[in-house]
Amino acid sequence: MDADHSMLSVIDQPNINYLWAALLVEELRRQGVEYFFLAPGSRSAPLLFAAGNDKRVHSVVHFDERALAFMACGYASSSGKPAVLVCTSGTAAANFLPGIIEASKKKLPLIVLTADRPPELQKTGAAQCIEQPGMYGAYVRWAFDMPCPTMEILPEFVLTTAGLAVSRAKGELPGPVHLNVMFREPLAPVKQNKNLTRYLSSLRNWVASDKSYTVYEPKGAIVTESALKDAQSRLGRIRNALILVGKLSSPADRQAILLFAEKTGFPIFADVTSGLRLGCRHPNVIAYFDRILSTRKGPMDFDGVIHFGGRMTSRRCYEALTRMALKEYLMVIAHPLRSDPLHKVTARFVVGPAVFIDGVLPLLGDRVFPKALSGLRKADQTEERRIERTLSRSVLSEPAIARMVTKIIPAGSGLFLSNSMPVRDMDSFASRDGRDVVVGANRGASGIDGIIASAIGFAEGLKSTTTLVIGDLAFLYDLNALALLVRAGQKLVIVAINNDGGGIFTLLPVYERSPVFQKCFTAPHGISFRSAASLFGLKYDAPGSLTAFKRDYTRALGSKGSTVIEVRVPRRKS
Repeated sequence: MDADHSMLSVIDQPNINYLWAALLVEELRRQGVEYFFLAPGSRSAPLLFAAGNDKRVHSVVHFDERALAFMACGYASSSGKPAVLVCTSGTAAANFLPGIIEASKKKLPLIVLTADRPPELQKTGAAQCIEQPGMYGAYVRWAFDMPCPTMEILPEFVLTTAGLAVSRAKGELPGPVHLNVMFREPLAPVKQNKNLTRYLSSLRNWVASDKSYTVYEPKGAIVTESALKDAQSRLGRIRNALILVGKLSSPADRQAILLFAEKTGFPIFADVTSGLRLGCRHPNVIAYFDRILSTRKGPMDFDGVIHFGGRMTSRRCYEALTRMALKEYLMVIAHPLRSDPLHKVTARFVVGPAVFIDGVLPLLGDRVFPKALSGLRKADQTEERRIERTLSRSVLSEPAIARMVTKIIPAGSGLFLSNSMPVRDMDSFASRDGRDVVVGANRGASGIDGIIASAIGFAEGLKSTTTLVIGDLAFLYDLNALALLVRAGQKLVIVAINNDGGGIFTLLPVYERSPVFQKCFTAPHGISFRSAASLFGLKYDAPGSLTAFKRDYTRALGSKGSTVIEVRVPRRKS
């Protein structure tokens, strides 16, 4: 479709409702939005037509708003681009909330468009009318109630609103924004005798171009000279430090951290979501730190911590930190929110790791090679041999499945990890010789809802086959999302670990001490996933041994279409 014809379809609208919707969608596209996630509905009809008719954007349609919101999160997470959610009024908008919370906690750029009744129908008992203004509370970076479309308001207002929404979603603290868009009748594309061409006369230049109406220049990311001197002084006080690396967003950050470790001689504890845990054999990276900490007696002899990126998955890591006598705890992460659950951070640098390291490295002199690194390397090698010896037997277990996946998964593909045990098993048992893959997880609010939908969106944004490792309760929680796989552009291989309930709850202090534990915590269900796979037209395997899993997983990676591999394992006490 050529540009002139595309713009004709934008401005040639039957009524003011459809014109405003078309202007909003067009300006969002020009601001860099490529994906629209649409839930069917009546009040949102103008927005659905605008997005659905535009061949220059991708539209995903799904009946379940909750799953749709999580799919948008997955897409934004892997692509780094903003995504738009659209729904009708009423509880449809409420079902976006879990995904919005996840996007807020993970700093993902979402633009949420909820259609709404006009003011005269608010608080009147009108059907499908709830309190939508401000309904997402503190979980959105910006919220605005769009007035009902009218020719008494300049069309430029629609464009500047779209521009500001994208800017706030991608800003210094990225996250979701909410536009509550009110529409009066007609909601159908019926022709009204109004001179819309004259109404658009002030937008001639915008119509003739393909540029956004408003340009928001990004804020420069620098470290001030005084901040660098402070960092130099604090690092100078540290003799034996530990580098923690949580979730990172760019390869440049990962490379810079490895250079920093080489310069300082400090060991790295890299979270599975960091990009330094899988497929990285750098000598400073201690892959099995979680297992080392599980057997270590007494505190580790570190006097400083430099923490790059998001929080760590390992509970043992945080327990070890509480026992350390630290002189300094430096945190480097590019957002201003507090990320300090132990209240130990002594200096916070709100900037990306690569920018910080580029500034501070030239200020560091030659370091004495810390003794801790050589000792941790030996412990890491010992732990690797122990894990390989234990898990290489042809016995199905959650740790063995995690390790096997990392040995087989293709380099450059996606790996999405469900919360509860899968992400922890990967953090502890993944092979350090495994492939270099892009890892995703909903570690914002760390819930088990929306995992399948998030993984589908993650694969779409990555434009690559993705493996999802998920527990049975999370799988059952998100069954509706399997319908999305029918039209998904990328293949998903779902490794569903079925231990008949919430295995992670065996970690609770009440385990084996309460007569209601089995009933109220583990929630056994006795369900097989074979019928679910069949219902949605997905291939299905149920391997009975580790050797059979290796065969089935390898076959699923090479086949067309998505596959569910159900792995039944006994619940374990960790």
